[in-house]
Amino acid sequence: MNVVLFGPPGAGKGTQAERLAAKFAFLHLSSGDVLRAERKSGTELGARVAGYMDSGALVPDEIIVEVILARVLKADSKAGVLLDGFPRTLPQARQLDEALVGAGSRLDLVLSIVVPDELIVERITGRRMCPSTGKIYHVKYLPPKQAGICDETGEELIQRKDDTEEVVKQRLAAYHEQTEPLEVYYRQQGLLVEVDGTRDIGAVAQDMGAIVERHLGRENS
Repeated sequence: MNVVLFGPPGAGKGTQAERLAAKFAFLHLSSGDVLRAERKSGTELGARVAGYMDSGALVPDEIIVEVILARVLKADSKAGVLLDGFPRTLPQARQLDEALVGAGSRLDLVLSIVVPDELIVERITGRRMCPSTGKIYHVKYLPPKQAGICDETGEELIQRKDDTEEVVKQRLAAYHEQTEPLEVYYRQQGLLVEVDGTRDIGAVAQDMGAIVERHLGRENS
């Protein structure tokens, strides 16, 4: 079974992807993790990825597609693949479909975590990080014992530069521009299932697990 998981920044994709992968033994492929692994691989493609990442430039679409598809097509997980953060654009989605069909496979399910923009802004701008350990707190949802101070190190917590309201709103605008065509594309194929991401982590995970189990039941019937 091949599954795509997408949602806006701050929706909890990473957390939910890890839970789904553990529950169903999916091979979890995060676009960021795959690019970092390719960078370390020593291959010619890895060197190209490193060149973009080291310069601070965005890795071009065609290279992201090449790297991700290579991992998808080499995947040896009998349970299937869970794609997290890919595809991001309509051209990427079409290339993924073509590659899967060419390999005698297909995409089975697309899970979309739905969270309103105002809640995303609150979630991300409220995050605070310990500068030495990287531990994440939240001023509202996961506050430290002493305001602004890391429980473990006693250091003053910081806000990441990309967690400001201005940057978050820019990221959300880019996400909506890229993702709305994807939602239409996958809905027309009957693959898209939306999940309410405003609830706690456990409730969202339970919903997602039930959706995957239903689809697995259809495959086996």
